[in-house]
Amino acid sequence: MNGYLANPAVFLINTVFGFYILAVMLRFMFQLVDADFYNPISQFLVRITHPPLRLLRRIIPSIGRVDSASLVMLLLLQMLANYLAFVVQGGGKVAIGILIASAIVQLVNLAFNVFIYAIIIQAIMSWINPDPYNPVFSLLSQLTEPILRPCRRIIPLMGGLDLSPLLALVGLQLIKMLVMPPLQKLVLMLAF
Repeated sequence: MNGYLANPAVFLINTVFGFYILAVMLRFMFQLVDADFYNPISQFLVRITHPPLRLLRRIIPSIGRVDSASLVMLLLLQMLANYLAFVVQGGGKVAIGILIASAIVQLVNLAFNVFIYAIIIQAIMSWINPDPYNPVFSLLSQLTEPILRPCRRIIPLMGGLDLSPLLALVGLQLIKMLVMPPLQKLVLMLAF
């Protein structure tokens, strides 16, 4: 495909696949933290991700609390998105190892970003409209609680102000800065 149409096509591929990958990632994370299954947002995620996951679950069983089918689906979707973007940009053959490694890097980055943005959105919502019955706020609280709980033990409430989200954000960003470069180097090593 020529350069004029390649960039919009890659944008479209990344957008469509990105939204669906995010939906599967959120469903996986909500299952992992035992978030409210009957929340309207959870139900939406279940509806849009259930058909392909139902097929994968026939082949791939869960391992304990971990929904293996969701992880495989995330990996396959990210690999397909990367491959399609590569082909649209005029690329030829690409090694399966590179596709797998780059997909893993992107999914780990997405997981970090989901937690970082969930904490930021939850903090902003708590300042603007701290309604615990809001479906978005309750899901965000359930998602971020495993990260914020240990932070609250380190930094208790100070005059009614909860600084644990700040500590969690710094910690997540620090871990992300330590984890992502070695993963990205692995992809570069596989590429050459």
